[in-house]
Order: sequence, then structure tokens, then C-alpha cells
Amino acid sequence: MSRIGKLPINIPAGVTITVKDTLVTVKGPKGTLFQEINPSISVSIDGAVCTVTRPDDEKINRSMHGLYRSLIQNMVTGVSDGYKKSLELIGVGYRVSNQGQVLELALGYTHNIFLGLPAEIKVETKNERNQNPLIILESADKQLIGQVCAKIRSFRKPEPYKGKGVRFVGEVVRRKAGKSAGKK
Repeated sequence: MSRIGKLPINIPAGVTITVKDTLVTVKGPKGTLFQEINPSISVSIDGAVCTVTRPDDEKINRSMHGLYRSLIQNMVTGVSDGYKKSLELIGVGYRVSNQGQVLELALGYTHNIFLGLPAEIKVETKNERNQNPLIILESADKQLIGQVCAKIRSFRKPEPYKGKGVRFVGEVVRRKAGKSAGKK
């Protein structure tokens, strides 16, 4: 039995889960999320507890059992508490600003990068003197916020020599030594 899959999902107050055929819908104060699940996996709701079960021990069913339980748990957490990610820009002249859902990044290239964000994500930028610029993203969808963070980070990944780039707040980048002293 899957250790993750057999754990029950506790449904907090204000959150409702409905299952119709293969579509699981989770509604809460922060929004509504949908997830299509495999027909062989069954989801049952018993009061304030949701359980995910599989029909047999075939390899494909075992692999999907824990996956769908985790996806449903992430949706419940997202619509009740939400997810928040913070990115910081480290480098001379790196700046960020936003106009609504459009993020403008100045990352040392010859041009600024404009990134349109989905409507499900709330964005906030901070440019304070003597501090690194911050991008703060909030959403109910864990997959979507992770994908957007990865996209922003891909514009200028942290490099190991000077540590410049876009990184998560609190992320540790392993540094390398530069070139050794001059030739003899």
C-alpha cells in the first residue's frame, strides 16, 4: 500500500470537495481548482475526510494512488491557505516592476523582459534602497505558481562564481573559486 496514498485528507471548514465522474472540484475561500483523475482511482468523501483508493496492486495503479492523493491535498491547502513564493534579484542594475499582471525585468540584457502572468496569480514587487529587488507571488494553484517561478528564474539562473541571478529567498547557491593565481 502506498504510504502517501493511504493517508486521509482532512477537509477544513469552508472547503468543499465534489467528485463527478473523473473530475475533482475543490472550492474554498481562495478560489476553485479542478483536477482530472484516472478512472481506475476512486475518491470518496466521508464528512470532513477525503480518501483516495485504488482497485488493485498493478504498477500503474500504485504509481497513481499517491500522486492523486497529493494533488488533491495540494488543492485543499491552496483554496484554504494559498501558496506564496518570493524571488530575489541579485546583481548590479537588476530591477523589477509590475503593471497589473505584466512583470518587467531588467536583468542585464540589452532589453527588458516583459512577462504576462496568469490571472490566478497575484504579484507584488519591492524595490527598496540597499536591498535586493523582490518578486512576491501568491496563488491557490501550487503547480501554476511553481511553473511561473521556474520561468522567471530561467531568465537569469544564479551562477556559481559571483552568485548573480534570480533565486528564491533563502536559497543557498554553492559558490566556486575563480581562476587560480597567474601563470608561472
